[in-house]
Amino acid sequence: MTVTIYDVAREAGVSMATVSRVVNNNPNVKPQTRKKVFEAIERLGYRPNAVARGLASKKTTTVGVVIPDISNAIFAEVARGIEDIANMYHYNIILCNADKRKDKEIRVINTLLEKQVDGLLFMGGAVTDEHIQAFNTSNVPIVLCATTDEKGTIPSVDIDHESAAYDAVKRLLGEGHRRIAMISGTLQDPANGYARYQGYKRALEQAGLTVDEDLVRIGNYKYESGMEAAQHFIGLPERPTAVFAANDEMAIGAIHAIQDAGLKVPSDISVISVDNIRMASMVRPQLTTVAQPMYDIGAVAMRLLTKLMKKEAVENARVVLPHELIVRQSVASV
Repeated sequence: MTVTIYDVAREAGVSMATVSRVVNNNPNVKPQTRKKVFEAIERLGYRPNAVARGLASKKTTTVGVVIPDISNAIFAEVARGIEDIANMYHYNIILCNADKRKDKEIRVINTLLEKQVDGLLFMGGAVTDEHIQAFNTSNVPIVLCATTDEKGTIPSVDIDHESAAYDAVKRLLGEGHRRIAMISGTLQDPANGYARYQGYKRALEQAGLTVDEDLVRIGNYKYESGMEAAQHFIGLPERPTAVFAANDEMAIGAIHAIQDAGLKVPSDISVISVDNIRMASMVRPQLTTVAQPMYDIGAVAMRLLTKLMKKEAVENARVVLPHELIVRQSVASV
């Protein structure tokens, strides 16, 4: 039979109110009484009913996290930052994978809100009107993590993706490259796709160059799409001297496609990207990339959410964290 708070109270010889105070870490309990209650809890194997406590307090100490692709190492690092800060503030996490599909994202958001989470962290692609509508049905705080909404109305933590891409392409331009290809994410994705394409375009235009549509391929952030894009570039009558990929996984695919074609990175074609996943330092040559502070993005987003859940003062609800160019061996001068 399920052990109840009444059983613990009877075993310890105290009131149910005293047991409740002990379980909820109320300081107004004598140490000797607290010890006696904990001993009774251990003997009986009592576990407090989180649902009942949530109903009583109207708090579940649970946060919902919507993640676009749980198999992607970059999001795993964000989730780790979220988890560490959540533990620090005694929140539990419900992690849901949405497969970068809008319909599933909306469904997952609604499911988490139905489960009475105290707050929601959303990692995804474009924040559409449908997302905003789902968020507006909530009476709990929501923070966007590694993404933003166009109107800037929802609290968020991210980097400046346009600036990160600009810095990567500027590095190639500084090494003398002029024929620079890009493997982009979908342009409907405001961060990894559109913003990074805009950074690529701005860097070229500042150097007096125009975007050659033959040198831009749309990928899906996966290794295979990086390979396919690089194969296209290699087959052009005049191949590029450098490739900028919107993320590391596509960049690694590009490196392998270039090598499979009997060419060398970086002496024949340089490759640079954005993210700095663990594989970036494991591939050969090691990948030059712009590092996103993914752990920090998760940690700062969770800390911002705790402030909103506790109704603490928040000076800046839109946090932009710095990025950093990590120079390795995949870029050479021409």
